[in-house]
Amino acid sequence: MQRSKLELYEEVLFALLNKSLTVDSIAYECSMDCVTLRRRLDFLFKNNLVEEKIHSKNTCYELTNRGVAVTKTLLITKKLEKLQASIKVVAEALHALPAIVEQSKEQPKSK
Repeated sequence: MQRSKLELYEEVLFALLNKSLTVDSIAYECSMDCVTLRRRLDFLFKNNLVEEKIHSKNTCYELTNRGVAVTKTLLITKKLEKLQASIKVVAEALHALPAIVEQSKEQPKSK
């Protein structure tokens, strides 16, 4: 399944959350070709989410403060979505529980 642009942006941001990386390293971590990655980095750079740093002849990319804030917000949102799904399952189980109890009371006990 092909990933959307939003998913690609998220992956790049998540890859850069705790460390500076070169284009090749980001491409490897995100399973993305370098041409597509360059386009995604350009967009993130223009929107002040990522900045370029020169480290020993290599150009590395890292998140700006704004990029860190956006990435952490995305992570919280993903966790809340998982929690919401879990709560839905628990609520359905609690809703079905009285019916199961009634059903077990109606069945005759066998010895």
